Amino acid sequence: MTAHADNPLTRIALPLFVPGNRPERFAKALAAGADAVFVDLEDAVPPEDKPDARAGLATALGEALAGLDAPVPVLVRVNAADTRWHGDDLAACATLPLSGIVLPKAETAEAVRDAGARTGLPVVALVESAAGLANAREIARASHRLAFGSIDFAADIGIAHERGPLSHARFELALAARLAGQGAPIDGVTADIRDAGLITDDCHHARTLGFGGKLLIHPAQIAPARAGFLPAEEEIAWATRVVEAAGDGTRAVAVDGAMVDLPVVLRARQILDRAAGKG
Repeated sequence: MTAHADNPLTRIALPLFVPGNRPERFAKALAAGADAVFVDLEDAVPPEDKPDARAGLATALGEALAGLDAPVPVLVRVNAADTRWHGDDLAACATLPLSGIVLPKAETAEAVRDAGARTGLPVVALVESAAGLANAREIARASHRLAFGSIDFAADIGIAHERGPLSHARFELALAARLAGQGAPIDGVTADIRDAGLITDDCHHARTLGFGGKLLIHPAQIAPARAGFLPAEEEIAWATRVVEAAGDGTRAVAVDGAMVDLPVVLRARQILDRAAGKG
């Protein structure tokens, strides 16, 4: 697949997970202010509950969506391609009013294309393993958006779930998304739901590595995560000085003692667009 400018999943920055076996939480999740809701049939649902959770989606989602004042994109995270629930999950999703599906443990472009073909829906490919990262560029071209399952990835590689060890993987995913013409990828979850400063800082770190969103697991994470993807005041001030001094960027000028040419001007404009909610 070649990504298109009208890819609807590009606009999703802060999706909120909700367990697929907790339909009483669907309406609250949809009203929480996230950019999308990801109904989870995978990790959040025990094996014995998966069939009932899947079977109840149509009714539960219909009731939750009916009470909304404005539409919110809903995607379902299906079970992985190598599980016994995968085929039934895809068949159910094909009948639901969804904006897409999330494919966990995405390791091949073929699996991504198959999930999209069987549901007729856009696919967020969740890269969570060494094999997935090795095939990230092909997976990106086959999907509509990349996301990073950082906790599972760290476990698969046998490394600490810390920023330093995961920086290379994050950069590779950002590069793969860019080469595929996608929006910037969505970063993995911050497990601590009480520390607002931590998730803001995690989002800021992800932004510096080229990510454009964050998987969220609790409504309390939405506001601090959104703050983490906004430029800091000093960045906005610098970008404003650059744009005002450089004009159209056709000639190099000095700003704060440093030479500024067109690539720097473009970066400054990106910062100002993000601060204005356009990026």
